[in-house]
Amino acid sequence: MRLHRNPVKDPQRELYIYRVRMLLAVVLVVLLTGLLGARLYYLQVVQHEVYSTRSDKNRVRVEPLPPSRGLIYDRNGELLAENLPTYNLMLVRERVDNLDETLGLLVDLLALPEDEVESLRARSRQRQRSYQPALLINDLSESQIALLAVNRYRLPGVEVEAQFLRHYPDSEIMSHVLGYVGRINTQELERIDSGNYAGTHYIGKTGVELSYEDELHGKAGIRKVEANARGRVLRELEREDSVSGKDLKLSIDKPLQQLAFDLLDGRRGAIVAIDPRNGQILALASVPGFDTNQFVTGINVKDYRALQQDVDLPLFNRAIRGSYPAGSTIKPFMLIAGLASGVITPETTIYDPGYYQLPNDDRRYRNWLRWGHGRVDMERSLAVSNNTYYYSLAHDVGIDRISEHLSKFGFGQRNAADVAGEGSALLPSREWKRQRFNQSWYPGETLSVGIGQGYLQVTPLQLATATAVLANRGHWVKPRLALEIGGDPLPEVLPETLDDITLPNDEWWDRVFSGMKKVLSGREGTARRSGVGLEYAMAGKSGTAQVFSLGQNERYNASQIRERLRDHALFMAFAPVDEPKIAVSVIVENAGGGSSHAAGLARAMSDFWLLERNAGGQPAGSQAEKDPDAEAAALSEGAL
Repeated sequence: MRLHRNPVKDPQRELYIYRVRMLLAVVLVVLLTGLLGARLYYLQVVQHEVYSTRSDKNRVRVEPLPPSRGLIYDRNGELLAENLPTYNLMLVRERVDNLDETLGLLVDLLALPEDEVESLRARSRQRQRSYQPALLINDLSESQIALLAVNRYRLPGVEVEAQFLRHYPDSEIMSHVLGYVGRINTQELERIDSGNYAGTHYIGKTGVELSYEDELHGKAGIRKVEANARGRVLRELEREDSVSGKDLKLSIDKPLQQLAFDLLDGRRGAIVAIDPRNGQILALASVPGFDTNQFVTGINVKDYRALQQDVDLPLFNRAIRGSYPAGSTIKPFMLIAGLASGVITPETTIYDPGYYQLPNDDRRYRNWLRWGHGRVDMERSLAVSNNTYYYSLAHDVGIDRISEHLSKFGFGQRNAADVAGEGSALLPSREWKRQRFNQSWYPGETLSVGIGQGYLQVTPLQLATATAVLANRGHWVKPRLALEIGGDPLPEVLPETLDDITLPNDEWWDRVFSGMKKVLSGREGTARRSGVGLEYAMAGKSGTAQVFSLGQNERYNASQIRERLRDHALFMAFAPVDEPKIAVSVIVENAGGGSSHAAGLARAMSDFWLLERNAGGQPAGSQAEKDPDAEAAALSEGAL
C-alpha cells in the first residue's frame, strides 16, 4: 500500500493571501463608509432646504385667508348686498387616500339627493392649487355639521369651514342691476390670479358684481400653522392678514327702483331713470326679475331649467340688452338732425293729407290718423305725433346724415361707464346694410327710420341716455352706476364721454322742448291725459313700436292679434324742463299705445323723484302749462 504525503505548508503564501483579503475588506469598508458619508452629506447639507421644507409640510401648512367681499349700498346708504356667516364643507384632495370612498361616505351620511351627487363629484375633481381646499357643499345645516363632527375620524381631508356667503336682501328688484356671484369655474380659474383667489370660491358673474369684481374682492392673506399627524392645528406660526374688498356705493335709489317694479306690475318691460346733471343712473329696472340668491349657493338643474324655459325671459336684462324699435320716441332727435342739417327750421310746415309719397312712387306711407292732421308745423308734429312730417323730414335729411346725427346722442353704441353686458342695439346706415346683407339702401327704408321703425333698434338705457343729453341741450353726461368706491367718490367727468352737440341757434332747443311739453299738456297732445295736474313742466314723447309689419292697406286691430305680436308701448321724458333733474325711458312689451300704457309710468317716476324723494315740493321754476280741457279730452288710442 502506497502512502501519500501532505505537501509542506507555505506560510509566506498564506500570509500574502490573508493580507490581500484584509486590504480588500478594508477598502470595501472605507468605500462603503465614504458612500454613506457622501449620502449623508448630500441629504443633510446639499438637500437640506428640500427635506427641511418637506418635513415642515408634514407639520406646518400654509392656509389661505380669503378676504371679506365689499358691501354694496344704494345712494342713500341702504344695504343692497351683504355677507352672511355660513358653514361650508371643504375637501383637500392631497389628504384623501380614496376619493371615491370618501365621497360615497359623504353622500350616505348627509343623505344627499341624486341631482346633487354628480355636482359633488365634479366639484371634488375641479382643478385647484396643491393643498387648496375645494368647496363641496355650502351653507350646511346644524344637523349636517353634527353628523360630520361625529364621523370626522372617517373623513380625512374633509373639513367644515366657516365663511361669509353673499346675500341680496332685495334680490328680485335688484337682480339685473347687481347681478350675482357664483362658484369659480374652470374657465375663470385660468384667467384669475390664483394666489389672490386662494381660499375664495366665489366670483362676480354679472351686473355690478362683475363690473367691480377687482374692487369688491379684496386681497387674500395667508397663515402658517403647525399641525399634528391627524391634521389638527396646534399653533399659528406666522400670519399675513387679508385685505377686505372695498364697499361700493351706487347711484341707484332703492325706493325709485322699487316703484319702477311696482309700476310694471309683472308686465314684461323696462324702466330707466337718469339724472341729466351728472349721468347717475337712478333706476334700472327689468321685469320680470329673478332670485339671485339661488345662484350664489348653486342653483339646481330643475330651477335653472325653469328660468331658461320661461317664455317671459326673466334672466334677460331688457333695460340694457333689449333691442326695440324706437317708435315715435325718435322724433325729437330727428328734429335735431333736421335743424342741424339745415333741412328745416322751427317754422317749417307741411300739409298732411294722411299719407306721404316718395317722388315717382305710388306707394303711400300712411300717418296713424288716416285722414291726416292738415297743416302741421314742427311743434305740432311732436304734439300729435304726425308721421307724415317725419317721412318728409327723413327723406330730405337722408339716411347718411340721420345716422351721423343720431350717433351723437349715443344710439347704436355702448355708452355707460360701468354697466356690464350693455348692448349696442342698431343704428342702421348705408354701409351697415351693404356689409350685413350685401344690398343697397332704399329710400323707403329711410322713411321707416324717420318714425323709429325699420332697422332702427334702441335699448331702454340708450333712450334714457339720449333723453338726458337732449334735456341738457346737447351737453353729454356718461351714464354710471357707481358713486363711491371704498368711500372715495368717482370723478365727475368720465373718460371717453362723447362730445357735446351744438346747434346753429341755441333757441331751437326751446322750440323742440315746447313741442314735447305739448305732448303732455297741449290740447292735442297724445299723452295729455297723463299730464293732467302736473306740478312742474315735463317734456316727453310717446312711441308705439310695431312688432310686425302691416300691409299697405291693412289696419292694426289688437284684439285680432296674438298678445306677443301686439305693439310695444314706449315713452321718454325729462323734467323739470328748465332745470332737468330726471330723464326717464319706459318700454312695456306688447302693451299697445305708448300714450296710454307707458306715459303714466314715466309721469309716476318723475312725480316720485321730484315731489317725494327730493322733499322740496314743487321744484323752482317748474310751473307747467295747464290745459283746462285736458282732463276731459279723449285720448287717441292709436296715437304714436
